[in-house]
Amino acid sequence: MSESNFKSLEATLNKHIPPEELREVKRVLYGRPDDNELQFSEETISLAKDVDIELKGYVFTARKEDLRRPRIVRVAAVQNTVDIPTTAPIHVQRDALHEKISNILRVAVTAGVNIVCLQEAWTMPFAFCTREKFPWCEFAEDVENGPTTKMLKELAKQYNMVIISPILERDANHHDTIWNTAVVISNNGTYIGKHRKNHIPRVGDFNESTYYFEGDTGHPVFETQFGRIAINICYGRHHPQNWMMFGVNGAEIVFNPSATVGGLSEPLWGIEARNAAIANSYFTVAINRVGTEVFPNEFTSGNGLPAHKDFGPFYGSSYVAAPDGSRTPGLSRDKDGLLVAEMDLNLCRQIKDFWGFQMTQRLPLYAESLAKAVKPDYKPQITRES
Repeated sequence: MSESNFKSLEATLNKHIPPEELREVKRVLYGRPDDNELQFSEETISLAKDVDIELKGYVFTARKEDLRRPRIVRVAAVQNTVDIPTTAPIHVQRDALHEKISNILRVAVTAGVNIVCLQEAWTMPFAFCTREKFPWCEFAEDVENGPTTKMLKELAKQYNMVIISPILERDANHHDTIWNTAVVISNNGTYIGKHRKNHIPRVGDFNESTYYFEGDTGHPVFETQFGRIAINICYGRHHPQNWMMFGVNGAEIVFNPSATVGGLSEPLWGIEARNAAIANSYFTVAINRVGTEVFPNEFTSGNGLPAHKDFGPFYGSSYVAAPDGSRTPGLSRDKDGLLVAEMDLNLCRQIKDFWGFQMTQRLPLYAESLAKAVKPDYKPQITRES
């Protein structure tokens, strides 16, 4: 099967595995034999067709408790292509993406979504591959009062929806420096805060350190009306300590807005966010863009391949994982999509009680070991045969 015909792992499983075996396959692969699909209204389904996006929804349940009511929340992930040519004026490219995402958010609100997260650097093509400063730095904007945040503040208030907006940040208070930043906007339309990307890739086409450095915001958790949320931006998913610290700070849902390509990371994609959900007893939402983006000038990479103008394909496959290790099917590898997950946040504490991962975590042991490991005179704890 060629890559062009490979729409998603789930579609292939459903096509080739007999129904009587498929339940067991899903139980082993995804942690539950049934997808537990979420039912949408006719309005939502019709609107998704009008906007031309893939719409999928799934439900995670928790045990009924005597002393706590269910804490039901609906979260959504948006994956999308960049349709306007990268040669178009910056404002044209940005405005087109504003319009596209605004249309997708119209679908999300009819689906009852409480929290939505957009993909990494969603207002622009992923031009960091080029290492060219111009014109791409023009996409950077202020996190609180830039045009993107202003637009989303209005929509967040209108839709009663928390919106996570990963953008290229321009920090005018500190010499106009640039950061890869996720902006968190409250459902009342106000700016809550931001998180800057902690880990910056220097691999293959991903030359992001040309534009911004590692973030300085730590591991903030944002307490919203719908739960405690955090954002682990893209490359940070490869670092277990990054996931861990969001859990240490009390996150119940950690979003992973990303932009990653098939030849580099696809075998890792379904593992990392899901493993983080298990290890830290919270929900994770893995989001990846789709499509191939073509740039005016050729650029080279650190992988020895010939110079090229295209970057991608980004393979989508956005999914949600639960603290019990189960996960949803993914969106397709090549189509704009909205993935909605209804979850009971009570499951986070229930899994902590069951598995005891936090109780047995032994943070003081690792804090002591890491404090030694970062010193210049550190010697690894290796016992050698005499």
